[in-house]
Amino acid sequence: MTYDILTALTAFAFVSSITPGPNNLMLMASGANFGFARSIPHMLGIGIGFVVMVILVGIGLMQVFDTFPITHTILKVASIGYLLYLAWKIANAGAPEGAQSDARPMTFIQAALFQWVNPKAWTMALTAITLYAPDRSLTAILLVAAIFGAINLPCVSSWTVLGQQMRRILRSPAHLTAFNWLMAGLLVASLYPVVFAT
Repeated sequence: MTYDILTALTAFAFVSSITPGPNNLMLMASGANFGFARSIPHMLGIGIGFVVMVILVGIGLMQVFDTFPITHTILKVASIGYLLYLAWKIANAGAPEGAQSDARPMTFIQAALFQWVNPKAWTMALTAITLYAPDRSLTAILLVAAIFGAINLPCVSSWTVLGQQMRRILRSPAHLTAFNWLMAGLLVASLYPVVFAT
């Protein structure tokens, strides 16, 4: 991989990781509702889960979509359904000290598995492998995964910090409820490109 391609991959990893999407919106909501420390498993699940996803996409999962186009439709329906469920959970989340004692942040395993129904994660992984590891060599795939691993986790974690800082202005239950509904609405809005993609 040349220096120019490596620079382009790094820029792509940064831009795609730092911009709003389901992972980042959920982490901001988690930071606001549960704080940074309790959201660490969620952040690690995203970072590590996405790296694993990039590797598996690179070593053969892309061919599944080419061979069996119906799998793309199945993935799309599953993604939409699960994101709507998560939006509902976010909208109805409460601070840990509030009345909803059963509210808790996403676990490491839940966050890692979520990558497989996250439309943005699929787009990022497929694009990264297509553009930056077109020969599908193991070395190129692992390099793409490593670059994302180094860049993705700090980027997504910054959204948790943002959410945690917002806790200062979300002290009243009414403000927190409004924030949670806003995050749920934005999560649903993030489905627009998936639902209306041709």
